[in-house]
Amino acid sequence: MRALFLLILLAGAGIGVVYPFAMANFSGHEIGSWRVYEQGRFKPATVSLKAGDAPVRVLVDLTARAERIVSQQRAVLTITAGTGGRTVLADTLRFNHSDPREASPQLPDKIFRDEAGLITDVTDGAYTFIVGPGDAESIPMRTVDLILRSGAGEVDRRARPVGFSLMAIGLIGLVLAFRFGGGGGRPENPNSQPPPPRWGRGST
Repeated sequence: MRALFLLILLAGAGIGVVYPFAMANFSGHEIGSWRVYEQGRFKPATVSLKAGDAPVRVLVDLTARAERIVSQQRAVLTITAGTGGRTVLADTLRFNHSDPREASPQLPDKIFRDEAGLITDVTDGAYTFIVGPGDAESIPMRTVDLILRSGAGEVDRRARPVGFSLMAIGLIGLVLAFRFGGGGGRPENPNSQPPPPRWGRGST
């Protein structure tokens, strides 16, 4: 039973954590990266996209001198994207649900990534991405980069709930199995058993 619950836990982690992360960060190919904040100034990025790029995943990397970002559910940044006078994407970014990466072994800065969303309907033309400050305060930002990925797969919305449910079932099952397993599988102490009967010469 322990092996079964362990498999359920691992399957849940794969569906709820690994699969969404891989789809968000590695599916498709990178179109490019644009610096949208540096030296205290935000600037828009204009990118030429083609219909064949769809769907386009929009990611934002925030480099900050911080071990983690605690924004109390406030937006650290806002982002909008538009083309031809229409808005195709609008979102807020908090950067508080992913582990950061090191910017450099020699620097204390960390890189935090958040996903702004997916542009599924892409037409040929110039798209303008505008990143600005949110309402979170005291975030020591160094730089902000916009990353676009072409042909990115869309994460099934059912994946995370199903995965987390399986992880909970597997974890609870493992705890119960270890608690009430009754020591099954433990090697027996040979000294706790009576000696086998002796037959033949010298037996009693």
